[in-house]
Amino acid sequence: MSRASARELAEASCTGIVRRMVSLPRNILGGFSRVVNQAAPVVQEEWAFLASFEQQYGTMHPFFYACRFMDALKIAQDEHKFMFMYIHAPEHPFTPAFCRETLCSEVVVQFLDANFVCWGGLAGRGEGLQMASALNVSSFPFCAVVAPAAGDNLAVLQQMEGPLSPAELVEILQRTMEEQGLAFGSGRAKQEEKRQADRRLREEQDVAYVAALQKDQEKERLKKNSNPDHKVKPKPEKPKETSVRKQPTSQKPETSEGKKAEATQILIRFPNGERREHSFLSTDKIQEIYRYIDSLGLVGVGNYRLISNFPRKVYGADQMGMSLKDAGLHPKASLFLELL
Repeated sequence: MSRASARELAEASCTGIVRRMVSLPRNILGGFSRVVNQAAPVVQEEWAFLASFEQQYGTMHPFFYACRFMDALKIAQDEHKFMFMYIHAPEHPFTPAFCRETLCSEVVVQFLDANFVCWGGLAGRGEGLQMASALNVSSFPFCAVVAPAAGDNLAVLQQMEGPLSPAELVEILQRTMEEQGLAFGSGRAKQEEKRQADRRLREEQDVAYVAALQKDQEKERLKKNSNPDHKVKPKPEKPKETSVRKQPTSQKPETSEGKKAEATQILIRFPNGERREHSFLSTDKIQEIYRYIDSLGLVGVGNYRLISNFPRKVYGADQMGMSLKDAGLHPKASLFLELL
């Protein structure tokens, strides 16, 4: 589809948004693709799109969930959001310009990350191929806004084929959200209530942590002051060094159990595309990551939560006391900061 055709689709949607129902392929529903070699690990197929995309266009792109289509659809349903689906055709002549100038533009990345659950697939293999067939894709680049429907169906709320500028894409997505948002109104309200409750719980845990720390320090101080006979014993003189000296050895911090704490590298991705990497100890709590982010003083970062891509997991108020190792983030992990 040419740019003119894409504009015609955008103009047509001004009076009536594109709506149709599509039956999901059986292999999509069952979580198995005949296109994939059965001997290959499923996770490789789930990462195929991201690997192909980032190899050519880098890592500045919307937050695509590296998971099965049905898993991403379930995430969208749980978070009361629409799914933005992109079918990637690497060899199509319109693809490079669309990916570099539109899909990877800052305004599109921020808008999609804030409002949609994004999923991508390759047009020539796996679930991307199956969805392209189910949706009767006739041209590329292809994007769609979809939502779960009753039975084994998929509601296609908006379908875009052909090149689009960043402004055109955001305009269509914004209009789709406005026209369809009422259907998700009550769900979004409940989700907002839960997020506010999580935020309050996190704040209460921070206050309790500081209070407990101060209490322990006060107890230790009173214990020392209450003993009048307590005197600081002079340190014994060190024996003179001999000509044979031991080489100093570097020691890692140890836990209370005497086990060495290993370094854990955490890469944090922000909604504006910025990335920060920081080294923690494997015994540090999730709360330490939040404290590190808060210490950065970044503009526009208020209430938030942290999410891992694959496996998809939310690290919020309930996980504050978990160690990075117990949380599955050791020795290295990547987290996305989602604003609340």
